[in-house]
Amino acid sequence: MEVRFLLVFMILLLQSVTEGARAKADDLLIITAATEETDGFKRFMRTAKEFNYTVKVLGLGEEWRGGDVAKTVGGGQKVRWLKKEMQKHKDKQDMVILFVDSYDVILAAGPDELLMKFSRLNHRVVFSAEGFCWPDQRLASKYPAVHTGKRYLNSGGFIGYAPEIYTLVQQWKYRDNDDDQLYYTRIYLNKEQRTKFNMTLDHKSRIFQNLNGAIEEVVLKFEKSRVRARNVAYDTLPVVIHGNGPTKLQLNYLGNYVPSAWTYERGCGVCDDDLLYFNDVPDEEMPQVLVAVFIEQPTPFIEEFLERLTTINYPHTRLRLFLHNNVVYHEQHVQRFWIKHRTLFPNARIVGPEENLQHAQARTMAVEMCKSDPTCDYYFSMDSDVALINPDILRILIEENKPVIAPMLSRHGKLWSNFWGALSPEGFYSRSEDYIDIVQGKRVGVWNVPYITQVYLIRGELLRTRLSHVSLYQEEGLDPDMVFCRAVRDQGVFMFVTNRDEFGRLISTHNYNISRLHPDMWQIFDNPMDWREKYIHENYSQIFESDVDVVEQPCPDVYWFPAFSNKMCDDLVETMEHFGQWSGGKHVDERLSGGYENVPTVDIHMNQIQFEKEWLKFLKDYIAPVTEKLYPGYYAKANAAMNFVVRYRPDEQPSLRPHHDSSTFTINIALNSKGKDYESPPTTPSGKAPESSSQAMSLGSPELLKELKQPHTLKPVHTHTGLTTVFCGRGRINAAPGKQSQTPPLPASTNQHTAKEQRLSSGTYN
Repeated sequence: MEVRFLLVFMILLLQSVTEGARAKADDLLIITAATEETDGFKRFMRTAKEFNYTVKVLGLGEEWRGGDVAKTVGGGQKVRWLKKEMQKHKDKQDMVILFVDSYDVILAAGPDELLMKFSRLNHRVVFSAEGFCWPDQRLASKYPAVHTGKRYLNSGGFIGYAPEIYTLVQQWKYRDNDDDQLYYTRIYLNKEQRTKFNMTLDHKSRIFQNLNGAIEEVVLKFEKSRVRARNVAYDTLPVVIHGNGPTKLQLNYLGNYVPSAWTYERGCGVCDDDLLYFNDVPDEEMPQVLVAVFIEQPTPFIEEFLERLTTINYPHTRLRLFLHNNVVYHEQHVQRFWIKHRTLFPNARIVGPEENLQHAQARTMAVEMCKSDPTCDYYFSMDSDVALINPDILRILIEENKPVIAPMLSRHGKLWSNFWGALSPEGFYSRSEDYIDIVQGKRVGVWNVPYITQVYLIRGELLRTRLSHVSLYQEEGLDPDMVFCRAVRDQGVFMFVTNRDEFGRLISTHNYNISRLHPDMWQIFDNPMDWREKYIHENYSQIFESDVDVVEQPCPDVYWFPAFSNKMCDDLVETMEHFGQWSGGKHVDERLSGGYENVPTVDIHMNQIQFEKEWLKFLKDYIAPVTEKLYPGYYAKANAAMNFVVRYRPDEQPSLRPHHDSSTFTINIALNSKGKDYESPPTTPSGKAPESSSQAMSLGSPELLKELKQPHTLKPVHTHTGLTTVFCGRGRINAAPGKQSQTPPLPASTNQHTAKEQRLSSGTYN
């Protein structure tokens, strides 16, 4: 027992002596190599600054002659630079040198933790370790055996005392493009030199984490206001994270969090760094932006898309427009837009389908316009299948001050977005762990991602420097967006996506049938938000606001509220007229299962134009909620068997006789306007409309028309038992309980008006 206690005491004493000899933070110097300040270099320096490291950068501004280390051997130039630098520190016995790469390295902890872990390894020089023997695999058998951990040396990071590092690099007598890792490997494999320098490898990633071959071992560990990269294989928290080899994208993912780029407590910790501000900048001094618009496929709501170009909150004198339309169907929309707004874009270039320009060629043409123009400060690429509802989008993206940045957009209610959080080994889509949280806005920030598409902003200076000689869009067998993102990544340029603001959404184009007259009408399923903005009345949402009363009740149990926009009324009327197969208004109707119509009308059923399911969706999404509000406790299934548009003409069917609807409730929507599409209904000598046959009502009186204050003159619609014919504003609904109403029955009332000219209304029996 005494021997055991003595042994424990000696171990603790040895550890105390060892840690007592630990170097101080002031004696630590980080040395790195970089010929230019790339995005990766700036990220490295940001993490170094966060922990107050002292950093010496070698080679900045010099020409790189160390070979293409991403594809082959090289890197000897770094050893030559270090050899020269160490002349200054060779006699500093207590100085500790940490040499690391910078383009693909981030620091996860401060000097105290680094020096503590270095001290505990109890060696004078420690190199990082990895699972691959590079560049000469024949040397693998010469490595000392390792029972646990990575076996092979990696030169991307090492730490040691200055005298040893000085002596270590003095042996370098090779060319700049010779391999630095091979040089250090040969020294390490020489047992005599390994002993001389007291060298070892960081086998368990206590200090250095090389990601190549170890991606599955490394996970994020969220601490309080801090994030670490944890090696689950060895249960360590490395200080230096190195994205060596093909792991640059994984390092970018980790760099979105480590060490405090994003935390649960603070959210985005770096989003407000290096922002640009233009609050007090005159319009004429704002950056010049080339807005490149691409219509490459038939796209729903293209007119709304084009109109949004005119509402961008940016000086139009500082915008230049390039528009490529590759769809003949959309020529009419582009032409109308251009005639209306050409004065806003006097220097615009419009390229139509007649020029037979391929997708990639059009994008190349647009980006070359910015490359060749020194005054082009930014290039803003935008596809037609995006709905940008934030007019400040250009200002927001420019102020983020990123080389390439995209606003985060997704399809409404779906996870389909305009960015990928990760790539598969083949270079295609792979879902990152944080993808869903970013798309759903649970994590908000500016994210370094490997792929963006459909809408993004690029600095013009970047196009004229690092990307000047790169083919950004054209490559056989690859889509232009894939070519673009790979080209940008290969140049070491970071691409970002921001979800700090609400920008809009993506438009689905999958089920867009341009053989229809107004194909947007059928988009209620695929693009519900855009369908609502175009086709639902602007005051519809006020129905559900407690302080606004837009639902009127012209007579008991008859409700009048806004539903359709003018555009929906126009498009529905034109669609029916274009279809043209109006019923004869006879009792015999082959469209019905029994072949007999008790109350015939001149109409077209929704299912005749394949609009039945869309109409039922409209009832479910927009009529049922109103019904439930007006009748608390009642749940409407919104399933209607008869949905149709009726036409009234003096020479065809001027009126509709009183009848009962076999329905819970009936809705009627006026589709055209009195005074424009037809004349006023007849009135009695007193100036009132004819009275109901069972209940005296004068809903058509001039006094009532004036009081209602509708934007469109009111018009009569159907006559039903339980539903008085009223004068309904265009696009507004008359709704009333029918024969099977679940509400207390009211005195029945009927009313008839003679049509003058043609009237159209849509009706539904529910």
